[in-house]
Amino acid sequence: MEKNAELVWNNCLAIIKDIVEWQHFKTWFEPIRPVALKENVLIIQVPSQFFYEYLEEHYVNLLAKTLKRELGKEAQLEYRIMVDGGNNYNKPVTVDVAGQGYKSFAGNEMDFPLVINTPVKNPFVIPGLKKMQIDPQLNANYTLDAFIEGDCNRVARRAGKTVAEKPGANSFNPLVIYGNVGLGKTHLAQSIGNEVKRLHPNKVVLYVSSEKFINQFIDHSRNQAINDFIHFYQMIDVLIIDDVQFFNKAEKSQDAFFSIFNHLHQSGKQLVLTSDKAPKDLEGVQERLLSRFRWGLSADIQVPDYETRIEILERKMKNDGLEMPPEVVKYIAYNINNNVRELEGALISLLAQSSLNRKEIDLELAKKVLRNFVKSSSKEITIDTIQKMVCDYFEVPYEKLLQKTRKREIVQARQITMYLAKAFTKNSLKSIGEHFGGRDHTTVIHSCQTVKDLMDTDSGFRENVLELQQKVQLAAL
Repeated sequence: MEKNAELVWNNCLAIIKDIVEWQHFKTWFEPIRPVALKENVLIIQVPSQFFYEYLEEHYVNLLAKTLKRELGKEAQLEYRIMVDGGNNYNKPVTVDVAGQGYKSFAGNEMDFPLVINTPVKNPFVIPGLKKMQIDPQLNANYTLDAFIEGDCNRVARRAGKTVAEKPGANSFNPLVIYGNVGLGKTHLAQSIGNEVKRLHPNKVVLYVSSEKFINQFIDHSRNQAINDFIHFYQMIDVLIIDDVQFFNKAEKSQDAFFSIFNHLHQSGKQLVLTSDKAPKDLEGVQERLLSRFRWGLSADIQVPDYETRIEILERKMKNDGLEMPPEVVKYIAYNINNNVRELEGALISLLAQSSLNRKEIDLELAKKVLRNFVKSSSKEITIDTIQKMVCDYFEVPYEKLLQKTRKREIVQARQITMYLAKAFTKNSLKSIGEHFGGRDHTTVIHSCQTVKDLMDTDSGFRENVLELQQKVQLAAL
């Protein structure tokens, strides 16, 4: 059957669909249209310049590999980019751009002796080479500079920086980074690897997931080459293993890793591990391994607070050369509060919809696009909600807010809460007073007036109230 553009592209999509997540496939691959096939060059049409840049940044290798599978090793990809045609509405304006193909990557090299009777097999390359070409398996976008530091991850990030500066010659060996899904464990672990390569170019660095490690071990077991497998890993200078919790069902892989761990640690090499739990809470992992995990430092990463989430979004926008209204950034940061991955996913979805639909990003579009991320796009603000916000903001126990006390910080927190309750809820003054230990309506009136007066005379107090007002407004969106 003679190949045409549509057939080739559909075959590529069939492969890509099984590799990328469904939402990503729907967002970034379904809008693409095959235009023409000229010998070994496939031309595809994409909706915008941003769309093209995103594909080249995130999916260039995947596109290159699938296309070469269809058209052979000489296959090439060209983009036809839709651009704004000004007043010419009838005829869309397009620009043709050649694809970059595979990203260049300077891998590590490990020299072997000139004469070697039993060559060690590298699980990551085709055997038979004179040198072991070890691709560190690192994402170049994961850097320490791009990893936003906050209270949620300060210890882990600073420990990671120390490890990168002096791999194997520090107190954090192994460095175990643990926390829930989507908080940046993989980012930080790979950042350490990239920083090691920057500071120590001759160090052999390797990042590998525990699942890949286990699968490689199984393959080598079938080929009766376990010693080669262990020997290979024992020659790494900085070994980064992601998601060690998955070792729990792989007893023999644990035995191999135990041997590798001991050799590397005793040789002054560095180990960096990530897990969804602290070492003490890992189940199904050999105690002798767990005891070694505790030799170094275990640092947790927690959910980022509101301010850190804003900083993460602003940094990503700056790196990508994007602009967005501050109220939209705050809306995303306030409502997406589970993990960093979901936060960035929400931002990408919003940008994609803006690009595809050629709409300016505003609060209305953000609310529409993020309905899959946010449980409710409109919430009724209650006095209880405001009380919790103020208590969290001033770090005041809730019960103190209701008690009779003359402590200044408690009194001001209570007065601000009453002021906000009056402004943002439909409750009567009497009802508001009842929520504060049965106080009467005159206390509420006095509190509101006091807040207004202090806002006129105390700039610090005014700033606190305005920030809390903003939080309540965001919660009401």
